[in-house]
Amino acid sequence: MVDLFREKYYAGIKDAPELHVKLTGSWETIVGQQDTFVHILEYENYAGFDKTTELIRTSDHAKAYKALLPYVTSRSSQLTQEFAFFPTAPPHAQGGIFELRNYQLKPGTLLEWENAWRRGIEARRKFVAPVGAWFSQVGRLHQVNHMWQYPSLEARKELREKAWQIDGWAETVSKTSQLATHMDSFILLPLSYSPLK
Repeated sequence: MVDLFREKYYAGIKDAPELHVKLTGSWETIVGQQDTFVHILEYENYAGFDKTTELIRTSDHAKAYKALLPYVTSRSSQLTQEFAFFPTAPPHAQGGIFELRNYQLKPGTLLEWENAWRRGIEARRKFVAPVGAWFSQVGRLHQVNHMWQYPSLEARKELREKAWQIDGWAETVSKTSQLATHMDSFILLPLSYSPLK
């Protein structure tokens, strides 16, 4: 039942042009915090966020949301900005798994992290195309999130091992890991209505 309510709410938002919001993707966590779902929505700047959330509160989408609430034990949200050098992938259906990585940075180190990562990311791109990368603006601050897609967990292991052999990647990881206080990796499966699959 909860799957039906969740799909009705998020797919309804995706398919409502008057809301001016894009559903980038919806996933279920299979490794990490269990029974957790990740939804990435793209708003037209802060004014767009204000307008869209108000429209949702006063529309039929609110009914679908209220039907979902009895099944939810906690929710959190974060407003982020996309890294200019790492644009979010367009909708596609490649199959496999997604990995969402979260890095909690030391305050004041975002620019240093971005500069180090920008130099080393080409080593990773030789083996796997990134889905997207974002840094927090509102919510949990000083956080970087990036997402990758792999055919399987085994393929993820093999591709990551190959990246370590390329000049630049080990140095990038060494520099950026010194700027983080906490790191998480979650393995996700796309939901049926997710534009990214």
